[in-house]
Amino acid sequence: MQVLNAEVVSITPLTEFVYKVELKPSEPAEFKAGHYLQLVLGEKDKRAFSIASRPSQKELLELHIGASEENSYAMQALDHLREHHANGTQAIVEVGLGISELRTESQLPIVLLAGGTGFSYVKSMADHLAEIDSDRQVHFYWGVRDESALYAAEEMQAWAAKKANFTFVPVVDNASDSWEGHTGFVHKAVLKDFDSLAAYEIYMAGRFDMIGPVRDDFIAHGAIRENMYADAFAYIK
Repeated sequence: MQVLNAEVVSITPLTEFVYKVELKPSEPAEFKAGHYLQLVLGEKDKRAFSIASRPSQKELLELHIGASEENSYAMQALDHLREHHANGTQAIVEVGLGISELRTESQLPIVLLAGGTGFSYVKSMADHLAEIDSDRQVHFYWGVRDESALYAAEEMQAWAAKKANFTFVPVVDNASDSWEGHTGFVHKAVLKDFDSLAAYEIYMAGRFDMIGPVRDDFIAHGAIRENMYADAFAYIK
């Protein structure tokens, strides 16, 4: 883990409630695809956010923060970053944390699963796999509540167009009549698309209360527990 000062370069709205934050660390940041950082608000107050940028982007870190009045954890962190941005001062971040980074030594096909802004966790992996020209099969599932929340759909469609072994599947819970893709819960789309998950390495990000049931459903569908990764596993039974 590195403790770094970081300039808040920009804070850009992606949707009504999601913001892209770009941080320029005081020295190159070392992390793996799938790691997160902690924003230090105080000695005993640290807020965790997945790093959306790929590991080769050592001099510019990207975060996606979903913040609303109902989510004080993220909103207070965003306000902290806004204050540094306005004042031209540097935030303190702890970089290179997590136990669920991409296993690059494996050759298993991959399922990347994200709910909401959990997208940032698997985006780093997707971009890294494209950058290293991986020939592993990669299936990226992104679930959101409404179509308007698919703020990076075009980017991920471009990612999937790069190679025949990359697949991007958006899933919308409250879909409009014109939506032609998967609907409902994102992991149910995976269960529908795969006869068995026994052969796959699976990386998951989303609300902790979602990850437990998803894990159990996937195991019932053949997934091997040792090939499933989520930082939430450190906090749930």
